[in-house]
Amino acid sequence: MIKLKNITHSYGTKKILKDLNLNIEANKLTCLLGSSGSGKTTILRLIAGLEIPRNGKIIVNNNIYTKNSRIIISPEKRNIGFVFQDLALWSHFSVYKNIAFGLREKKERNVKEQVFEILNFFGIEEHSKKFPHQLSGGQQQLVAISRSLVLKPKILLMDEPLANLDVKLKRKILEHIKNLKQKFNITIVYVTHDHREAFTISDNIIILNEGKIEGSGTTRQIKNSDNEYVRYFLEY
Repeated sequence: MIKLKNITHSYGTKKILKDLNLNIEANKLTCLLGSSGSGKTTILRLIAGLEIPRNGKIIVNNNIYTKNSRIIISPEKRNIGFVFQDLALWSHFSVYKNIAFGLREKKERNVKEQVFEILNFFGIEEHSKKFPHQLSGGQQQLVAISRSLVLKPKILLMDEPLANLDVKLKRKILEHIKNLKQKFNITIVYVTHDHREAFTISDNIIILNEGKIEGSGTTRQIKNSDNEYVRYFLEY
């Protein structure tokens, strides 16, 4: 369970999150849904430890990660994977080296075996020697996900990972993402502004608006919400 308690966070004078309380269930796929500026990506960055909240606590599985502007558990010790919107693949590394990098930094054994296990899962093992610029957008996305998963994180954070893909590729990769939870026994927090993506893959959905929660629940509960903002947002 990921708990955000009374979280307040600002960029300069602009308050992004306002005394936010949020629970994210373990081993579920939770979508943070909302328009630009609603606080979705900020929540991911706070969980990962890339930013520090002004106030409040972040607790994961009863361990305090952050408390009142202080880092209690450093980002590298949180066992969290992060797939960024811009993918952040190393252009001078092959697919294999991109995925193997973290394992080698941790001095893991059986690096080749672990890399090819994840490549086989996504069906991209034939591209192991290629460089990112030689791959399609969808293949690049799968490499970025593989690079995070190969480190066996307990939590995977995904920040609008399919924003730059066409509809056909989105459908294909959404199917892969749906299968990750069972295969890797992992908690996934997935940020999107597209409610159709959220409805396709999520166990739970949290709708944010200007740093506040407007609605939360299963897809059915969100679709049947009587909250005015939720109904307005789902019309688009």
